[in-house]
Amino acid sequence: MPGPDENTDFGFRQVPLEDKQALVDGVFHSVAPRYDLMNDLMSGGLHRAWKDVMVHTVNPPKGERPFALLDLAGGTGDVAFRVAAEGGPGTHVTVADINTEMLEVGRARAEERGLDDVVTFIAGNAEALPFPDRSFDAVTIAFGIRNVPRIGQALAQAFRVLKLGGRFLCLEFSTVDVPGFDRLYDLYSFNVIPALGRVVAGDVESYRYLVESIRRFPQPEAFAEMMRTAGFRRVAFQRMAGGIVALHSGWRL
Repeated sequence: MPGPDENTDFGFRQVPLEDKQALVDGVFHSVAPRYDLMNDLMSGGLHRAWKDVMVHTVNPPKGERPFALLDLAGGTGDVAFRVAAEGGPGTHVTVADINTEMLEVGRARAEERGLDDVVTFIAGNAEALPFPDRSFDAVTIAFGIRNVPRIGQALAQAFRVLKLGGRFLCLEFSTVDVPGFDRLYDLYSFNVIPALGRVVAGDVESYRYLVESIRRFPQPEAFAEMMRTAGFRRVAFQRMAGGIVALHSGWRL
């Protein structure tokens, strides 16, 4: 059977691994302008609280001490702006995203907020990051790693660009672990979310994929083992909202 990085599933369809990136790009080109609005509607606004938990866990310094954070697949700037607000004047965030439409949204928002000198947006593939070794104090990714074709390769890259003592945090949808709630969650996911995609974004298939990709993502224990294989230590995860999401953590020690 194929391993996590050899999975040829795109949602519930069978697709060659080499074609998955192009298909993922097409999804996010389509939904970029209304991506954060759809996140609000799909999660009832809870994605904001989950991201706040991740940012508080990052805990950027409040003073002048330099602190460099890399946010992967965060093109709209949602996490980056939160970290910038939480940190002091020494905090700088680099956003790396493979999708140019998402980056354009983020750059425009940074300009509106006067954060051009605090948040930098760079086109980059999580599987081959364009940064030197040991460049960042922390690396984050929120609801993005499940869309990376070669997850293990992205984890190895995140480990590579972290400084010694740096932390990797990954917020991702997970597996509901409350009996009964799992069936309600499936009903909502496969019926309501695609319908919202049709009404708000004019796109059913992209949002059907987003739901299906969640179901294909490794269980928390399996993902933790992938992190250990990439080199991370003190690997842990925290389930939230009945298992809808999990916050994964690992250190470069």
